[in-house]
Amino acid sequence: VPVMRSLLLAVTFEADDPAWPARFWAGLLGRKVIEDAGGLLLPGGDAQLGLRFVPGRAGQLGANRMHLHLTSADLDDQRHTVATAVSLGGRHLDVGQRPEEGHVVLADPAGYEFCVIEPGNGYLAGCGPLGELTCAGTRQVGLFWSKALGWPLVWDRGEQTAIQSPRGGTKVAWDTWDATPALKTEPNAEPNRQRFELLPEDGDQRAAVDALISLGAARLDARDDGTVVL
Repeated sequence: VPVMRSLLLAVTFEADDPAWPARFWAGLLGRKVIEDAGGLLLPGGDAQLGLRFVPGRAGQLGANRMHLHLTSADLDDQRHTVATAVSLGGRHLDVGQRPEEGHVVLADPAGYEFCVIEPGNGYLAGCGPLGELTCAGTRQVGLFWSKALGWPLVWDRGEQTAIQSPRGGTKVAWDTWDATPALKTEPNAEPNRQRFELLPEDGDQRAAVDALISLGAARLDARDDGTVVL
């Protein structure tokens, strides 16, 4: 029986003032901000991941379980992206990266880390400006999302996995990097500040939720607006 697929609309970030990171990312990626019932959405188009910003807690440096990787055409392009990010309210971060590593680590105004990747990175070639969302998680998590979205595995080594839409574009990857001294002490009852926003492929929410649960998801909550939290 084919699994009922979900569509990945966006990755959602909580922020004290969602308008500030929304403006930041719109300026950095050249996107429009759309205000709807769910918050502030920066649609990704056909093959780039959408970003959404909603009221909530600020990002907690060192404890964020997802971060974005931006690509660079050449060194000038990388420098321009970094300078633009800083001018829009981003800041440099030292996370122990070595000088010979070519990527630049920054934080957005809401406190979420991201990297501007060096040019010539073959793994992200052809993925577009927003090349990758990388997440803390095991291989099992990557296999779950591959089935849930119908996106094939494009990387599968040890606990490292990555999936990509059949149309190409932004990759979504998992690795068991330690996101967190802080998460070990934070109660898990508190939902993550970052989460995926899905839509049912054919509009049948109940069938989509049932399919995700059959793949191993757990139902956490149902909100007043009809959203089901898994």
